[in-house]
Amino acid sequence: MTLTTDETVLGAMEPHEPGNFATHATPLVRNCWYVAARADEIGRTPLARKLVGADVVLYRTEAGEPVAMRNRCPHRSFPLARGTLEGDRLICGYHGMEFEADGVCVNMPALSSTPSTVTVRTYPVVDRGPVTWIWVGAPDLADESLIPDLPWLSDDVEWGTVTGHFHIEADYVSMHENLIDQTHFPFLHPGTVGTPEYARSKLTATTEHDQVVIRRELSDCAPPGVYGRPAEIMHKRIDRSSEARFVSPAVHTAFARITDHDPDPGKPGLYRYNITHCFTPESNTAIHYWWFVSRDYRPRDPAIDRFMVEAHEQAYSEDLEALEWIMDVVRNDADPHIELSFATDKPGLMARRILFRLARKEN
Repeated sequence: MTLTTDETVLGAMEPHEPGNFATHATPLVRNCWYVAARADEIGRTPLARKLVGADVVLYRTEAGEPVAMRNRCPHRSFPLARGTLEGDRLICGYHGMEFEADGVCVNMPALSSTPSTVTVRTYPVVDRGPVTWIWVGAPDLADESLIPDLPWLSDDVEWGTVTGHFHIEADYVSMHENLIDQTHFPFLHPGTVGTPEYARSKLTATTEHDQVVIRRELSDCAPPGVYGRPAEIMHKRIDRSSEARFVSPAVHTAFARITDHDPDPGKPGLYRYNITHCFTPESNTAIHYWWFVSRDYRPRDPAIDRFMVEAHEQAYSEDLEALEWIMDVVRNDADPHIELSFATDKPGLMARRILFRLARKEN
């Protein structure tokens, strides 16, 4: 583990070392497990989705196994998602060519025998809990042990989880930097997660292999509404700690801990929240974004579920709007511009440097 100081990061931004931080124009990192869909989105109706620059069709076999295939017939480029399923075969809606789940064409009605070389590319795809992961990079590097471990998403006994999905016209580099930059919370999210004390609290930022971890501690403070209201502790002074982690180009996690040192009768003294952000770039300027918020108390309380969905959809919609506004400026302002960065931008710059290095390694 290495500690990156403000001086190190700011020094790396001098003109003699340009281009070492990923931007919206940096090639996408393909050798990574990304979320293709929530597992319940994939069924017996072919689903078209663009993922990391690849046009993909997703479906399930009769046994329930997920399949990811290039959404383009090798004959005349008809989108296979516009075809139909018969058993485990995907049938092209243009000339009736039939493809097995491994991508091999086994029947072409217009020919008496099917050429054995006709295939469609398939992609490694794996179900893990509520999400389905895909690897669109080099097939020989698709090691399932590299899929991020998110066990709380599959545990509905200890954890109550709510979720949502957005499509955003922005880049995944900015999305990562937004999530790891907590200084914007009081200004972009004043009614949910942001408090002035939190923005000013001291943080530590470290790198652990190709991950970035930031930690904050805040004592004797008012709870933010998104955590305090469902726990019914808005009248309390609490201690608050958090860890936010750039896990991979596809995943960002955050762990919040709210400690009530004088809990009311029957109430816990510790409230835990695990926030999971999964986003998959369509392209350099558009992403799919799935969010999950898990809590360790009253896991099957529908009123808390409703509140958590509404509060987090509000916060993430604010992020979405801000990032789309920024992307609009970046794409349409033709005047030269050098973007300024300051010591508080350190965690985001650390993540952008990792993204740049991973992209350069592939390209």
